[in-house]
Amino acid sequence: MAISIKITKTTQSRISECDFNNIKFGNIFSDHMFVVDYEDGEWKNAEILPFGNLSLSPSTFALHYGQAIFEGMKAFINNNGEAQLFRPLDNWKRLNLSAKRMGMAELPADIFMDGLSKLVEIDKQWIPTLPGSALYIRPFMFAADNYVGVRTALKFKFVIFTCPVNAYYPKPLRVLVEQKYVRAFNGGVGNVKAAGNYAISMLPTTEANNKGFDQIIWTDGNEHKYVEESGTMNVFFVIGKKVITPNLDGTILAGITRDSCIKLLKSEGYEVEERKVSIDEIIEAHKNGLLNDAFGTGTAAIVAKIATFNHNGIDYNLPDVNTREVSNFLYKQLNAIQTGNAEDKFDWNLPIRNAAINI
Repeated sequence: MAISIKITKTTQSRISECDFNNIKFGNIFSDHMFVVDYEDGEWKNAEILPFGNLSLSPSTFALHYGQAIFEGMKAFINNNGEAQLFRPLDNWKRLNLSAKRMGMAELPADIFMDGLSKLVEIDKQWIPTLPGSALYIRPFMFAADNYVGVRTALKFKFVIFTCPVNAYYPKPLRVLVEQKYVRAFNGGVGNVKAAGNYAISMLPTTEANNKGFDQIIWTDGNEHKYVEESGTMNVFFVIGKKVITPNLDGTILAGITRDSCIKLLKSEGYEVEERKVSIDEIIEAHKNGLLNDAFGTGTAAIVAKIATFNHNGIDYNLPDVNTREVSNFLYKQLNAIQTGNAEDKFDWNLPIRNAAINI
């Protein structure tokens, strides 16, 4: 469905206030945002306008019942000086999977891609070019009914804003294997990007931070035996020559960076296993000198190396991050592909000039 987008550009750019050499992740926002509403069974009122506050009633449905979802994406400048997106249609597909599970309206591809591409092109000058940096893109949707009562929402608002970012994690991570709290159960919403998934992580993560850890490793809700995710990332382990990551069993988010890593590794001849992996197996591999690497993957972090994991009060230190084969390869290769400095053999990059074509 075609939709007209009203564009109102800012009269006063804030880009001169941004120190691109010192960006704290998620604190600096670009000049514009894209907004579109769902009412009476259709998407309407599409607009790109200066970044600013939304006006909401205290009775806004999402504030009471948590009906909200989001995505995380990045844009880069390629060697032709063009803004380009990394696997944007995969984010659109996952957004709609989340919307369906949360009982929300699904967003047509052309509205998503047209709004996204126009927004990034307008704020192209906000895309940083320092190594490890990017323009982070945050699409999100929430139930916008002014109603207090549990029923299916009828109105939704979809918004995209962007922010220039540097590295999410500045150093290798110390992580705590979680043995008390639970992130997700089968039949729940652990496999979608629902806002509430992140809300429930705040207390456990804060408690881990207070003990000197950067993040936690989630384990299954039944036995606290099987590894699921690491904080807000998918997690990988290298045991011997095998790369192992938990399989997508309904409680784990299907990370786009996760999928990219698996495809890259297989294309280079690595043996990758997607299966249940227990914390006991990881500890045993460590004791036998076979745990060569562990890392998280996600849009924000790309590849975040784990220096130490702690289980039941015992620290398990991993090899020096500078000597690791797999995580170093993945970080360098993904970054090179995203910035146009390596062959994009999977056609993941989409220059803005093509963003509204062939969707």
